Amino acid sequence: MDTATALWWAVVASGIFHGVNPGMGWPLAVSAALMERGRGALIKALAALGVGHLVAMAAILFPFSLLMVLAEWQREIQLAASCLVIGLGLFLLVYRRHPRFLARVPPSRLALWSFLVAMAHGAGLMLVPIYLGICRTVETDAGHAAAAVLMGGNLALATSVAVVHTLAMSVSGGAIAAGVYGWLGLRFLSRGWFNLDFIWALSLIVVGGLSLWSVV
Repeated sequence: MDTATALWWAVVASGIFHGVNPGMGWPLAVSAALMERGRGALIKALAALGVGHLVAMAAILFPFSLLMVLAEWQREIQLAASCLVIGLGLFLLVYRRHPRFLARVPPSRLALWSFLVAMAHGAGLMLVPIYLGICRTVETDAGHAAAAVLMGGNLALATSVAVVHTLAMSVSGGAIAAGVYGWLGLRFLSRGWFNLDFIWALSLIVVGGLSLWSVV
């Protein structure tokens, strides 16, 4: 498996992990469906969560895709991003509390909630080292490439990474939400709840560490 393929699988794997994590919102979709007693509400809630997550990924990745210095200083930027991701993971290992402002967002605004929780927990930041690694696998003659072409290619790549990641997140989270709503019910939520905060923090450290290793 070449480097580019491995990195794209990392994009998918991180999306699946985000989708499975209850902290990313699939229990809210189940709750909405149970309250409105219909699968339509489940699909609507999952769509809102997906939109919010996609916007959060784009908000983090797009600025990097528009950096003129990305071609010349790509290695240094990836080093800095890797260290930042590792630092966030270490911080979340020590500071376990969820941001209080998330509790003030009404349940009816799932897209906004999804966007804020993804930003607060570094979901988009996790993708930055992976995205920069993919950029490095694309052969581009930076010295002769026009700036508009270079930035356009990076923007398209950033969009692809955000979309693929969000699709993986939506499918995995949606599958669990549909299973809980259709078969497992509220007992699973009360007895089978699992907290992935510790694993989330470790995953940030692992992703940052692997990206750092690949650069160094």
